[in-house]
Amino acid sequence: MELSELLAGTPTNWGRWGPGDEVGALNHLTAQRVLRGVAEVRDGRVFTLGTRIGSPEGDAVWPGRAQPQRYNTRDRSSYVAGKQESFAGGGEYADDMIVMNLQGATHTDALGHVWHDDTIYNGQSAGTTVDALGYASVLPLAERGIAGRGVLLDLARRAGVDALGPDDHFGLAELLDTAARQDVTIEPGDILLIRTGWLGTFRDGKFAGETTPYREPGLVFGRDLVEWFHATEIPALVTDTMANEATRQPDSDVVFPLHQSLMRNLGVTFHEIAALDELAADCAQDGRYRFLFVAAPLKVVGATGAPVNPVVLK
Repeated sequence: MELSELLAGTPTNWGRWGPGDEVGALNHLTAQRVLRGVAEVRDGRVFTLGTRIGSPEGDAVWPGRAQPQRYNTRDRSSYVAGKQESFAGGGEYADDMIVMNLQGATHTDALGHVWHDDTIYNGQSAGTTVDALGYASVLPLAERGIAGRGVLLDLARRAGVDALGPDDHFGLAELLDTAARQDVTIEPGDILLIRTGWLGTFRDGKFAGETTPYREPGLVFGRDLVEWFHATEIPALVTDTMANEATRQPDSDVVFPLHQSLMRNLGVTFHEIAALDELAADCAQDGRYRFLFVAAPLKVVGATGAPVNPVVLK
């Protein structure tokens, strides 16, 4: 089955905010909705959701993407070897650089990251992606910033496990059941965080239960799910997996249909590889799964995505 056939009749937000819009569903995050998130801050507890970059034991990176590489360009040895002179007065410094895939850590996807039928978000040509994203790159998302009320749905805790397995799939029914069990209502404009526990299984460059070809738990495509995202005006999706959706659909050979139906068609911003375990433990302890969510990806011009270290305040 082709994507165009699978997604026929599902909603889009193309043209909703004008022909030149590049931030998509983030338009749902009005000032009022941002303040609703601010109102959830009660105790001043802070959680960062970004993963470490350049860990000696290896980083969680989508298979085929290179591991980040950090290099010193100057340190104490530069001066000892006589390659650098100290500043007047004796001051010295260290410096370094990093080479990495921009989606090789916790990151935000640009809306122009995926397409089919040669068309990206908002009906623009996929030709705008040549050499650099001339339209719907990560830059407009980064310049706007992302802030609002976040809601965590802990699918792993619902299942009574530390982490879901690589073939565990879920859809709208499981999301709504989890929300009901957590006594939380998902309101229009809420930023949705989904914990599977998958990232927490990553050790020494590999996930527990990792398979070849790579599989991981996640959302599966359903028309009811896409229509719910549209009706509920979900601006952003955040998960602790590589792809934010199941890598293999249980009843279709189409790959990554939610990237197409949610990101390309609705303009939902995807944030992948988010560290959610510490936040989830805190939510389970105090029974509050609502908070202020703030994220600002790096302002990389023309990029398909950029590293981000989201911050949650409770």
